[in-house]
Amino acid sequence: MNMINGLLKIFSVSELRVKIVFTLLMLVVCRIGAQIPVPGINGSAAVELFRYATGGGQNLFQLMDIFSGGAFAQMTVVALGVMPYISASIIMQLLVALVPSLQREIRENSDLGKRKLGRWIRMLTILLAVFQSTLFAKYAIQLSSSNPGIIVSELMRVQIAGVPWLFYLVVIATMTAGTALLMWIGEQISEKGVGNGISLIITVGILSSLPTTLGSIIRQLNLDSQEPGQLTFSSLVALSGVFVLIIVGTILIIQGQRKIPLQYARRVVGRHEVQGSSAYIPLKVNYAGVIPVIFASSLLMFPATLVQFLGKASWVGSMTAWLSPGSWVYTTLYVLLILFFTYFWTATQFHPEQIASDMKKNGAFIPGVRQGKPTQDFLESTMNRITLVGAVFLALIAILPQIVGRVLNVDATITYFFGGTSLLIIVGVVLDTTKQIEAQLLSKRYEGFMKRGKALRS
Repeated sequence: MNMINGLLKIFSVSELRVKIVFTLLMLVVCRIGAQIPVPGINGSAAVELFRYATGGGQNLFQLMDIFSGGAFAQMTVVALGVMPYISASIIMQLLVALVPSLQREIRENSDLGKRKLGRWIRMLTILLAVFQSTLFAKYAIQLSSSNPGIIVSELMRVQIAGVPWLFYLVVIATMTAGTALLMWIGEQISEKGVGNGISLIITVGILSSLPTTLGSIIRQLNLDSQEPGQLTFSSLVALSGVFVLIIVGTILIIQGQRKIPLQYARRVVGRHEVQGSSAYIPLKVNYAGVIPVIFASSLLMFPATLVQFLGKASWVGSMTAWLSPGSWVYTTLYVLLILFFTYFWTATQFHPEQIASDMKKNGAFIPGVRQGKPTQDFLESTMNRITLVGAVFLALIAILPQIVGRVLNVDATITYFFGGTSLLIIVGVVLDTTKQIEAQLLSKRYEGFMKRGKALRS
């Protein structure tokens, strides 16, 4: 009943209702694109070959297909998903952190700097999409040579120096346009809708694989036969426990905070002056949310994608073959990248010097800590300590399903969905979107939300 009342309150606000409807329509467009194969590609044949190629083991393509909501296996126009955009964002964020002039420009003129950074990210996204779609076309040709029927023969006949340039042109143009469309939709959702557009696109793609994952569970339980299936009920119970544990852990780590007490020597509230009033600074245990998980997954996908596309026989493949998902090297790098990006994102978004300066201007101080530089150092050291706890916990949650899957010998497609990266992203994005909806409702002064701010959680 409380949930129904919460939904009624949401849709009773015309502005919020328009934003939600706009967001849903944009996400529907994304899913439509995931069903349209690249011209000249037989999508059904590609899916069958994809299932045979993955073989049920831990494979990069399975993870990419889950992230793209099945678009990768069908070789659709949005097969690359938003991974080029995320990779471009990582590169530009690192560039800003390493180039002081860019930092100064963004700090002095935030709006102009963000617009310029956005243009660079878009251009780099297109370049990465062209590069990845070229590899994708090469991979499709390799598959077609051993499994005829995937590519329409007419496209392969137009060649120059033995290279089917028409097929390359069609794939590159179509997939790059698909990535550009997803990038535009993500930006439009962030600007005119509710939630972070890119994160929502990834989340919807992951959720779209739920029916396939449930079907895989039913098949592996082998309920129609008296013979034991690949997946036992005890394994299913253990996976369910991990599923609940990750949800609870993600909520705790994203919403957890340490409250730093503040005191004001003199504070004006309205027209009254309050002496010695107190407040607090909420420092989040995990300031970056699930962004480190998304960044780490995307960054590790790139070299592993080269292995899958170019083959292990090539010199690139021989150098990066050990980055296949499930290997101890991949897992170790995955954990280290989560730790790195947690600290990196926190350092770029959390500015203790600005907080210390604002506190000094407003006459606020932390008990036992002097204003100015000592306050800045205290906030920085405190944030570093709690960020370490949050980063380690986030990394443990991300790799827990892999460990459980190996111990219980559970198919990778099931562990990918019901734990680790996928579930972390889903829970984190849902929490972030819910907070934005609550903020909209709070601004309209709904009494129930003003009391506790816990709408939509019951």
